[in-house]
Amino acid sequence: MSILINKDTKVVTQGITGKTGQFHTSACKAYANGANCFVAGVNPKKAGETFEEIPIYATVKEAKEKQGVTASVIYVPPPFAAAAIWEAVEAELDLVICITEGIPVRDMVEVKNRMREMGSKTILCGPNCPGIITPDEIKIGIMPGHAHKKGRIGVVSRSGTLTYEAVGQLTDLGLGQSTAVGIGGDPVNGLKHKEVLELFMNDPDTDAVIMIGEIGGSDEEDAARWYAGCSNKKPVVGFIAGVTAPAGKRMGHAGAIISGGKGTAQEKLATLEECGIRTTKNPAEMGLLLKSVL
Repeated sequence: MSILINKDTKVVTQGITGKTGQFHTSACKAYANGANCFVAGVNPKKAGETFEEIPIYATVKEAKEKQGVTASVIYVPPPFAAAAIWEAVEAELDLVICITEGIPVRDMVEVKNRMREMGSKTILCGPNCPGIITPDEIKIGIMPGHAHKKGRIGVVSRSGTLTYEAVGQLTDLGLGQSTAVGIGGDPVNGLKHKEVLELFMNDPDTDAVIMIGEIGGSDEEDAARWYAGCSNKKPVVGFIAGVTAPAGKRMGHAGAIISGGKGTAQEKLATLEECGIRTTKNPAEMGLLLKSVL
């Protein structure tokens, strides 16, 4: 078991003919069951062609009809990425993972509003995220597959780099991962910590979770408060990046900005602790802290 993706997921790559799309599709195809999972690409101008034996279609809808795709991964350049997300949503895929960084916020606001208005069942992960991996089954995104090991710890993170850090520590400690989910650091995105935590709490093959957040917004606090009232609790440990960040200055991710005294790392850490989530201020201790609560 896992959450969101497994060895039976059928994936279409939107942006498969670009350099980034080709590089990462090739790496994902080579990982675990990737050759069976990556079944289609999309480019209206190159329909009928192939990339590494993967057929390219004109639209996501056509890829779904011909190959039964259930998930999409997007490497389309920022000006066109929101339209690519919308195309996958209109095709009613189960999951859309958008890797693209730098999508205009206004574009994402429009997409999210349209998804809400149509009552879309599609789950959006990202944008500006590393993707999702269920070790030894499938990886969809840009994470280094070799750092992951199959196991029973869930990881959810706003930061791609810190996802790899947490996963590396768990693997070194002999604790593998059930699924690792990078939700991205943009201010307007799809999956939030709370939704991923809920999936992990309900997953029989996840025993505990590392939750990694950063300054800005209130997503981590929302997740912690939900967790405090959750009836089927599993141990969760947390880390918040940006303890030393000055207020009002944007740090790295577009969503990482403290405004009006809200969204500071100290505030977030305090809320997590109040809600029963053990935290560390040292990113090098995430794995050891998790091991200590098992």
